[in-house]
Amino acid sequence: MNAVTPLAVLIVDDEAPARTRLLDLLGDLADEHPTRIVGTAANGVEALAVLERGRADLVLTDIRMPVMNGIELAAHLGKLAPPPAVVFTTAYDEYAVQAFELAAVDYLLKPVRATRLADALVKVRRQHRPSEETLRQLMPAGRGHFSVSERGRILLVPVAEVLFLKAEQKYVMARTREREYLLDESLVQLEEEFAGRFLRIHRNCLIAAQAVKGVARATTGEDGEAHWVVLLDGIVEQLPVSRRQWPVVKEALGV
Repeated sequence: MNAVTPLAVLIVDDEAPARTRLLDLLGDLADEHPTRIVGTAANGVEALAVLERGRADLVLTDIRMPVMNGIELAAHLGKLAPPPAVVFTTAYDEYAVQAFELAAVDYLLKPVRATRLADALVKVRRQHRPSEETLRQLMPAGRGHFSVSERGRILLVPVAEVLFLKAEQKYVMARTREREYLLDESLVQLEEEFAGRFLRIHRNCLIAAQAVKGVARATTGEDGEAHWVVLLDGIVEQLPVSRRQWPVVKEALGV
């Protein structure tokens, strides 16, 4: 990134005074560290909407926000091409700040100081970005949304609306009541991240346990061998349970 080219910056914070302070500080630093504001947002969902209208080099984001927090936002930003650099603004204690430092994630402690912001802008020009693994570690409860790249934009799919996840070649298909989405992720990784929400019923399929309305016996194939299938609310598709997973599924569902 050319040193004289202004950085395109998006500011994300649910508190208006905090957004204003960052705008003022960036204005004060403009002679030495030129920036261009592409927008402001009050949470991660609003931020992604802003980025549909234009790209950013840097996203300055708070961590604790309603709807979508800064950690999850950073995970979704990583799917943009090219992904913007991320700098967290935080009131976290020293233990959390140390975690960000060790993970090579930049941060600004509130109230943000001009000298510290200037240092962060220098790091951004070196494309200092958090890794996906780092973000997963900082988000132990899992994401609230899956991000799907379609026609050059990111679609947010609420995890709570996904009925099942099925591995299909290089992708994972996420099924809601309305439609299917393709995720560029690993089924094994998703199973680990959402262990409390999704249950494995087959080597290639995880179901949302809360969406199960029952199980049934079915027969398929030339031999007509019977096996168990799971019935989910909102869709007619029946999902087969493997013999290996049936004892686990039976116990988990209490059937």
